Amino acid sequence: MREVFQQELAEVQSGLVAISKDVLSAITRATTAFSSSDVSLADQVISDDLKIDESTLHVDDLGVEILLMQSPVARDLRFIVATMRMTAALERMGDLAAHVAQLARMRYPEQSAPTDLLEEFANVGKLDVAQAERVVRLFETEDAALIDEIIAADDAVDNSHRHVLEYLTRHENAGDVSVSQIVDATLANRYFERFSDHAVSIARQMRYMQEGAPEVPAEAE
Repeated sequence: MREVFQQELAEVQSGLVAISKDVLSAITRATTAFSSSDVSLADQVISDDLKIDESTLHVDDLGVEILLMQSPVARDLRFIVATMRMTAALERMGDLAAHVAQLARMRYPEQSAPTDLLEEFANVGKLDVAQAERVVRLFETEDAALIDEIIAADDAVDNSHRHVLEYLTRHENAGDVSVSQIVDATLANRYFERFSDHAVSIARQMRYMQEGAPEVPAEAE
């Protein structure tokens, strides 16, 4: 029974790695699609989101089965509990990548954002891709140093979010940017910012799994 238990835990672990790689692929392609109005790439991201949803559901089902059949304790129990929270974050990250792609798809052949913001969105997209890469490595290695890196890297995404909001507020007041681009850019700005937030949530859950005590977010302290 112990050998079966370890095999099931390993399957959960490999499932998390696989999903995180799919999420990395999704945000990478979504960023490119948004910046270049690549409708074909956008369609790929949108259709592939179903795979992420199905994969997270499978890992969750396996976690429930382990809880019912194996009655894990201590770190193993924390691993399963944290996994169910992390799969929810991964699923949402996939959704956010799909939302970015949908904006590109919806406005094709026009740009979803003002030209002046395309470079900013390309940069924040790269920041999100870097966060997704760290999440993959975190699942592969459980390296505690990556937890701190993910949390610290969120500041740059937040700064970009503020810059975009300031730009949109100025130009909305001036009336020199179309309403549709204001709306789309506002949504995209939120999607990119929330993507990184979910990476931080995963990092905090990994710390909970390793140390046994949930980390209090800075804004809640």
